[in-house]
Amino acid sequence: MNISVTKATLANIEGVSELFNLYRMFYKQETNLSLASDFISERIGNSESIIFVAQNEAGDYLGFTQLYPIFSSVSAKKSWVLNDLFVIKNARGLGVAKKLMIAARTLALETNANGIALETSEDNDNAQALYESLGYEKSNGVYHYFLSLAST
Repeated sequence: MNISVTKATLANIEGVSELFNLYRMFYKQETNLSLASDFISERIGNSESIIFVAQNEAGDYLGFTQLYPIFSSVSAKKSWVLNDLFVIKNARGLGVAKKLMIAARTLALETNANGIALETSEDNDNAQALYESLGYEKSNGVYHYFLSLAST
């Protein structure tokens, strides 16, 4: 199977939004294609994230990854947060996620970034194996905190 990875544009909103909706459902969110479309349209339209999309030769959407820029005062450089990575079920095991991760790395190199940060759940062994095979290292000695404002 020939798989191409390209940077998403406004022309890809429908396909990326469908993938994003499936991604959110994977994480136990209710299906909401309108919300997914609005969110993706805003991110691309406002240049707030970079989304790479994988498609087969027929143009079917197979997966995506979304990266957000962050800045480090200590290194005085940009880094990227790889926030989302998703591949549809029937395309898993075909190297789609790896191609998306390589596109993310290329972006980081082209933007002279300090690196790429990501997180995954402790039980996501497949993702951990992929990340480690690509040179990502598990962080030690840090705690992640989050202040939820959803209920206030």
